[in-house]
Amino acid sequence: MADASKLAEFVTKAESEVLADWVAGLQASGNDIRISGPELNAQTAQLLRLLVQALPSGTNTEAPAWTPVRTFLEEVSSSRALQGFTAAETATFVFSLKRALFGRLRRTSSDPAGLAETIWEAGEIVDALGMHTIKAFQRSREAIITRQQEELLELSTPVVKLWDGVLALPMIGTLDSARTQLVMESLLQKIVETGSGIAIIDITGVPTVDTLVAQHLIKTAAAIRLMGAECIISGIRPQIAQTIVHLGIELRGITTKATLADALSVALERAGLAVVSKRAAS
Repeated sequence: MADASKLAEFVTKAESEVLADWVAGLQASGNDIRISGPELNAQTAQLLRLLVQALPSGTNTEAPAWTPVRTFLEEVSSSRALQGFTAAETATFVFSLKRALFGRLRRTSSDPAGLAETIWEAGEIVDALGMHTIKAFQRSREAIITRQQEELLELSTPVVKLWDGVLALPMIGTLDSARTQLVMESLLQKIVETGSGIAIIDITGVPTVDTLVAQHLIKTAAAIRLMGAECIISGIRPQIAQTIVHLGIELRGITTKATLADALSVALERAGLAVVSKRAAS
């Protein structure tokens, strides 16, 4: 582990000057234009303060003494990921510290050899912290994307109450294992909440049905039956019917219909209900 005593001493003495140069450089670049002046000042001051506290322990930024610095950078990365910054823009916040440090070092040092060594140490530290910031930003973005995907899945699997005792779940898009699990949970929960006896799964919006999709549908229908309800699958287009036959898939015990209207008609009939035209009744 390198001795960063000279760098630590310099940063401690020139903290206010380095901070001023750093903030001025960031504001001139326009990289952090989405962040208010007070917030930018607070972030730069906090990071520089943490650097001053960690530097006496050496240049190993993975050491326990550097944990507060890493934690702070992770918080900044998470915040900027939510604000729509890119990884490069977020990392620039850290990398831009180099110019401020190097500029002040050149103006205050009279020892060329010592200056070169101190600049090298400062560069290594800032580079390591910049890479840590990029990794933290990527983790934050992945977490945001995962959460958005989960929210989209929930929005794409709405359980609709068509009639007393009749539920419908219109499916749109590809049906995979993760989505099937969500469909099961949503539908079974709604069956319990409403006491419905019939659940219609409409696959009109599912582009293709292969063996895997069919197995998912069969599992969902089986789970519905275990809850004491009946499952009807609608949206069986000619192409899907041919595919199911060619694949040798058997949907035994599951009522299938071409359209959602046909499925609703069957559901109402089994519930002992009928829709009658006023004109015909009169």
